[in-house]
Amino acid sequence: MNEKTLRALIEAGAVKRIDIVAQGNRFHVDAITPDGSLTVVTLKGTIKGWSSLDSTAKWVRSLGMGKAQLDLVNWQPEQKGLRL
Repeated sequence: MNEKTLRALIEAGAVKRIDIVAQGNRFHVDAITPDGSLTVVTLKGTIKGWSSLDSTAKWVRSLGMGKAQLDLVNWQPEQKGLRL
């Protein structure tokens, strides 16, 4: 789901929770709805990711969400990213 769709779901009250998920040295956002979990993607269809928790949290806050759950199980801050 892209940012525009996520904003519409938040305004409609359909998003029950936001999860900030660490994977390697990057973070992404999952929106939890009654129908399940949706990962935020870019307009090109790739997973929207951030390199810092701070920038991810600021983006979530800009959506109007005051709370988010943080999942650091797979966080490896020293891991180097792959150039694709």
